[in-house]
Amino acid sequence: MTGGTDSVGRAAALSGVLITAGTALGFVRDLVMAHQFGASGSTDAFLVAWTIPETVSPLLIEDAMALLMVPVITRLLARGDGLRPLVGSTLPRMVLGLAAVTLTLAVAAPVVVDVLAPGLPRHGPAIQCVRLTAITVVTFGLAGFMSATLRAHHRFGPPAAIYLAYNVGILALIAGLSGTIGITSAAVGVACGSVLMVAVQAPAFGRCLRAAPAPAGPIDVRLGLAAVAPVVVYTVTRQAQVFVERFIGSELATGSISHLNYAQKVAQVPMIMSLLIVTVTFPRLARASADGDTGQVARRIREDLVTASTIVLVAAAFLIAFAPAVIRLLFEHGEFTSADTASTASIMRVYALGLWGQTAVGLATRAFFAQRRPTWRPAWMIGVGLAVTAAVGGVFAAVAGTLALAAANAAGITLAAVLMLIGLRRGIAPISLRRIAADMSRLVLATAGACMAGLLVVRVAAGTPLIVHLAAGGLVTTAVFVVLLVLAGPDLIAPWMALRPRRSVRDRTESGDTSEPADRTHPSDRTDPARGADPAGAAGADVPLGRPL
Repeated sequence: MTGGTDSVGRAAALSGVLITAGTALGFVRDLVMAHQFGASGSTDAFLVAWTIPETVSPLLIEDAMALLMVPVITRLLARGDGLRPLVGSTLPRMVLGLAAVTLTLAVAAPVVVDVLAPGLPRHGPAIQCVRLTAITVVTFGLAGFMSATLRAHHRFGPPAAIYLAYNVGILALIAGLSGTIGITSAAVGVACGSVLMVAVQAPAFGRCLRAAPAPAGPIDVRLGLAAVAPVVVYTVTRQAQVFVERFIGSELATGSISHLNYAQKVAQVPMIMSLLIVTVTFPRLARASADGDTGQVARRIREDLVTASTIVLVAAAFLIAFAPAVIRLLFEHGEFTSADTASTASIMRVYALGLWGQTAVGLATRAFFAQRRPTWRPAWMIGVGLAVTAAVGGVFAAVAGTLALAAANAAGITLAAVLMLIGLRRGIAPISLRRIAADMSRLVLATAGACMAGLLVVRVAAGTPLIVHLAAGGLVTTAVFVVLLVLAGPDLIAPWMALRPRRSVRDRTESGDTSEPADRTHPSDRTDPARGADPAGAAGADVPLGRPL
């Protein structure tokens, strides 16, 4: 048992290192693009084409593909069936279907650009980039199929390395070709990087095929389709917020789409970190759902929400106070001008207002999709938020420009988060909305105080080197937030204690300890076990929202 635990720990550590490296390299890629191309009509054109891999990734690599294939492959392995018949019957048809989509996108590239960004002044570069990035429909599908297969075999290293390989390919092609073909080098890099995502998994995937035994019976891969449909619709609807921004942004000044993209990439870093930490506790949530322990699910949701909100709100306070300095340090070099810095920093300050909503949606989605039965509620809730984003952006963009789009994004995602929390209370677990509202109110007050302290540092430390300026600001903002958080009450500190490693039930029993109060649930808090979550399905339903694309 100890060896198995060590193996899982090593796999988790390796995956964490590779995923972190891929995310960091994705951020480096954005910095390099800002340096090489600035925020211009050419970068706007590339970002319109970038919409394709941004949309395809969650569908074919993470959410839908994982939800469909991981449970199917797990069941095959559990009953001793081989993998080769599944691959032989499924993979060729999938590749042919995705190839047809790629060909359609390439042929219809002018129409795609007209639909996504009708206001672009020049469509030629965008059309060329769309045709290149359309390749990712096939390559991401292959990469996703391989990732799901390897994860079902408990081989996590190669799937964790795919975004590292992807960004290496993009950076290499930008370095080698940007001097001759400009922004098109980034699109070529996307195509080549997506091929590397397949290549990095191919050896391990081949070993799984060779080691597979002969099948014991017929294989049916249609079992998971009903569960995948709600996730597919949810994912596309969530991604449609980007569609709305780029559609409306194309009618604004040249470079507007680029400013929105750079601001969002920086602002989302704390949200990604908060969800990575909450991911550690997700197995507990999935297990409680599988057991029908709604009381424990409610406690897990509340603790995770406080933990994630604390991380993202202290970061929001810092970003709002020091946005110009952060953007200047990261981007203002090469082709990225001081005017670009001013526009991007203003947008980022408004985006930061929606960080809590982004985090809460990611957390609530996990709880919804941990259930056995497929649910459409996250899809329609995020759809309501999308409608608000489109309405606010459409009405006010002509007056307030990109700031209106950032505000629309924040308003829409925050509304969706509130709806999801209410939906959890009504259909998933008996969470106390009054208690959550009190927790969030105190965190918001601490955020406001920390932000004001940061703005004071901006005035006092004006003229100091940027690194010193930001370091002092980070220390002061964090310290004020922590002090105000402690003054707000110990119940907001308690969830952090839940992140400490706990001994197993066996360890506690052998040492004479009783189970923790949080682990004991009154029978009335439990639902019918028949309605509990499928552990395999719950594990596959972990929906990562901050990807290193």
